[in-house]
Amino acid sequence: MSARLDVDRLHQLATIVRQRSFSKAAEAIGITQPALSKNIRALEKTLGVQLLERGRFGASPTSFGLALVRHADAIDAELRSAMQEVDALRVARVGHTCVGCGPSEATRLLPIALSRLQARAPGVSVTVLYGLNEVLLPMVKHGEVDFAISSIPARSNDREIRHVRLHEDRAAVIVRNGHPILNRGGPITPADLVGQQWILARQNELERRALDDLFLEAGLDCPQVTLETTSAVLMKAVVMQSDSLTFLPRELIFWEERAGLLSALKLAAPSWHRIVGLTLRARAGISPAGRALIDVLRDVGEEFRV
Repeated sequence: MSARLDVDRLHQLATIVRQRSFSKAAEAIGITQPALSKNIRALEKTLGVQLLERGRFGASPTSFGLALVRHADAIDAELRSAMQEVDALRVARVGHTCVGCGPSEATRLLPIALSRLQARAPGVSVTVLYGLNEVLLPMVKHGEVDFAISSIPARSNDREIRHVRLHEDRAAVIVRNGHPILNRGGPITPADLVGQQWILARQNELERRALDDLFLEAGLDCPQVTLETTSAVLMKAVVMQSDSLTFLPRELIFWEERAGLLSALKLAAPSWHRIVGLTLRARAGISPAGRALIDVLRDVGEEFRV
């Protein structure tokens, strides 16, 4: 017979793990420490496993505790979503959604969508959290955001999430206008890029892996990276002020290309396309406000495909 879990105790466990202390967690929750300890012991007895290890330096979760906290975060997110949906349905076209957004999507796609959403549903408010995929994916899974707008894989084996395709973008090697490499005649080959200084995203990002593959397919070693960063703003700033190269989606430099600050190199190699889309929790509901924003994003994405 499966154990029935107390949602309040799951929340208490998650608070202890975040605070790494029974006393601090009890203060945050508003109960006594003995009562909190009793509840956690009862939860451990119900499950028949140890959830926390208590030591001199505080409380740390066991593997069982970590698994339970991950689901507790998702439950909290679903409860928040349910309350938001009830509130939104009470007054039409009113509500709030919190979304994650990648740097390229923050350049044009999301600003256009937000402008249209404001015109359609002025009572909807939006919170946007910014980051690369390595930051956004955990936010989605833990329920910190309703969904993320960023690069998505062509296929995913992660059962916790699902993707919605919006449009495609191309990535390119980016340099400042006036960079010496632009003076070379004809298309540039990967071999021409060997020995250049690079500022790139970290290796688990899709664009970074694509650039590495470009070199490997040409029989060359991967670029030697001078600087790795999760900041697209820093990448662009360094490239504009130096002879460093980077590899970025074209959408991300849309305005800098128009202003004559950055250029995309024409490579004698297949261009890399990335899929832009939404990442959502697989079994999560979306509030009316979130659905309204998704509808607008789909409309804008359709226009970007033309």
